[in-house]
Amino acid sequence: MKVRHFDRIGNGGLDFTELGFGTAPLGNLYRAISDDDANAILEKAWETGVRYYDTAPLYGLGLSETRLNRFLRGKRRDDYVLSTKVGRLMRVSKPEERTGIGKFFETPTRREVYDYSYGGVMRSFEFSLERLGVDRVDILFVHDVDIFTHGSKEASDARIEEFMRSGYDALIALRDQKVIKAIGGGINEWQVAQTLAERGDFDLFLLAGRYTLLEQEALNSFLPLCEKRGIGIVLGGPYNSGILATGAKPGAYYNYEAAPQDILDRVARIEAVCKRHGVKLIEAALQFPLSHPSVVSVVPGGQRVAEVDSNRSLMDAKIPEGLWADLKAEKLLREDAPSS
Repeated sequence: MKVRHFDRIGNGGLDFTELGFGTAPLGNLYRAISDDDANAILEKAWETGVRYYDTAPLYGLGLSETRLNRFLRGKRRDDYVLSTKVGRLMRVSKPEERTGIGKFFETPTRREVYDYSYGGVMRSFEFSLERLGVDRVDILFVHDVDIFTHGSKEASDARIEEFMRSGYDALIALRDQKVIKAIGGGINEWQVAQTLAERGDFDLFLLAGRYTLLEQEALNSFLPLCEKRGIGIVLGGPYNSGILATGAKPGAYYNYEAAPQDILDRVARIEAVCKRHGVKLIEAALQFPLSHPSVVSVVPGGQRVAEVDSNRSLMDAKIPEGLWADLKAEKLLREDAPSS
């Protein structure tokens, strides 16, 4: 698998496989899977060449990290890149108060407590090291200081202030002390990522679904800023929650909800262009973000071994240049979107 070397601050940097693995599904997202199945999925990802793994305390309320523990024990630490996130602490709770009821299944009984302070970041990092069973993590992302998570711009701004006032200094200290290689944000909106980039010295952003075959508004200002400052992008959610994988079918999901008609119509038009070129929509969707010079890896999830195998084969598909040209000609892809 192709590797992209990233070294923004001259500390040796990191080698990202173009295809990474997002472990939210291993936290029993939407359905429960067994420990053995989770390990088989991770081993299949390794077999296909994946060497970048992203996790977070939120995913399964610690379950994703503990499942990575079993898998990573058999791997040399220098052979992979590992990221996790800070900003939430997991507290023991009553079963009825557990975070993620109806979203995460058969998880530890824990309740998320947002804590973007210096101490909260340090505690979160320490707890993650214990759950993961590793001596170091390569990247720490501040997690979800965004509107999607907190419900309004005002609430998001308050979390950003809390973090920049205190928790940000913890990430800088860990990077300066060479405990971690890079710091960043795992964010649901490019506008919030841009706010962070303008206020601090961030290396990477894990952007969830906001630069895809369907959405390129991040080209307005955020991605140019990243290019200027050498900031890398890990692109999560390349299928916009599903519709770019399933196509414009009834019940297709976009941004975790049923896709509205205008999105269904646009995706149908994109898919028709893909078919003319003998390309599957899902192939184009997975490969498109990698054409941008700031993108270091795309990170789809996988809850079945077959899905992991499929992601690898999608990366090998040949995409003709004419596809991108036709999408731009039909105003389905921005003219300024890198596409080769």
